Amino acid sequence: MKDKIIHFLDWLIYWSIVIMPFSVAISSGMADMFLGFMFASFLIKKLLKKENLFIHTPVNWAFLALFAASLISFRNSVDWHASLFGLVKLLKYSLIFLICAQEIKDRRQIKRIVISIAFGACLVSIDAVWQCLFGKDFIRGYTVLTDSVNPDYVMRMGRARASFGDPNVLGVYLALITPLITGLALFYYRGKKRILVLCASFLALLGIGLTFSRGSGFGVYLALLWMGLVKRQKLLIMVLLGIVLISPFVLPKSIKNWAKSMHYNPVALAFNYERISKYRDAINMIKHHPFMGVGVNTFVLNYEKYKLPEPENAKTSNASYAHNIYLQMAAETGLLGLGVFLWFLFLLFQQGTMVYHKLHDEYLKIIALSLLACFMAFLVNGITETCLYYPRVVMLFWYLVGFSLALKKFGVGQYSIK
Repeated sequence: MKDKIIHFLDWLIYWSIVIMPFSVAISSGMADMFLGFMFASFLIKKLLKKENLFIHTPVNWAFLALFAASLISFRNSVDWHASLFGLVKLLKYSLIFLICAQEIKDRRQIKRIVISIAFGACLVSIDAVWQCLFGKDFIRGYTVLTDSVNPDYVMRMGRARASFGDPNVLGVYLALITPLITGLALFYYRGKKRILVLCASFLALLGIGLTFSRGSGFGVYLALLWMGLVKRQKLLIMVLLGIVLISPFVLPKSIKNWAKSMHYNPVALAFNYERISKYRDAINMIKHHPFMGVGVNTFVLNYEKYKLPEPENAKTSNASYAHNIYLQMAAETGLLGLGVFLWFLFLLFQQGTMVYHKLHDEYLKIIALSLLACFMAFLVNGITETCLYYPRVVMLFWYLVGFSLALKKFGVGQYSIK
């Protein structure tokens, strides 16, 4: 009986891991449901088998240090309940990447995961196109986002958000997974499969374009350029550089008018005046609490207190995110927390690079490279968006962290159980 229960739990973990990335395209509630199945099944299985819970990965100590820095920030927290909720979220993220690193077990499961991710990207991209054509998306009934305050800007045409609440969140989601699909299309598949995966990649890129999210577009662009340089694909590099050269001549008139209204200021074009104002306020928080921060998960609660006088063209609300993951993390958990997070990222990229060079299976090798590009796109996007604090997409980031760590076992070596 015990063996049958464990077998069922393994089956439930397996398919929860496969379906979860697709479920993010539908709703955060559906994704949380599959995460719940995964967490509960994993913990029950470990209790039944009387095994230690987690494997030891190169990033474990860095993540523990991030948790510790967040705990230290409680000293300055204006709301311990909010900060406690922030710690609970960190525990959730640790479960996601540690379980995925341990329970992604074979090549067939990896193929199914990639298909799940690609189907999710295609679904929301088609939904975004539908939304722009007919006014509402067919998943949640959301309308396109427009802005009557900026009539010359592209928002007059409407920005797609598909089943997501905001165009920038949709952009973050697609930017996070598009390099994986595109990497396989460019560097692995051949023939009919390549055409099929290229179509999926084109749909995902089109979805990003319809959001008009500059951070998402720039993140994916740099990620693809980096992959082209690593693989020494001269044609891809030339195409990407050519896009930069011709873009000023083919951009819609509304975007050109908007750029003109900004006096072609490159900083304003990249970030806009509201974001720049929020960056100043975040830096002000850091100046007042440089080491421990104002308290994990309390940036919004502290924003009004540290808000600086704003120019007329940069009015912000009294409760806002930083629109920059690095500034927000430094504001909440201090430079200590930010430093630990950068250490975590260094170890993640170091491990991913090592796995990429040591894998012999070309399919898995391209996945390892593409996942590093996914992280790059996400982290570049994090300069203009607080994407590490968007619940619906950040769970997918930690999922991909676990996916990347799981690749070590395929010809490189197993992690030890801790």
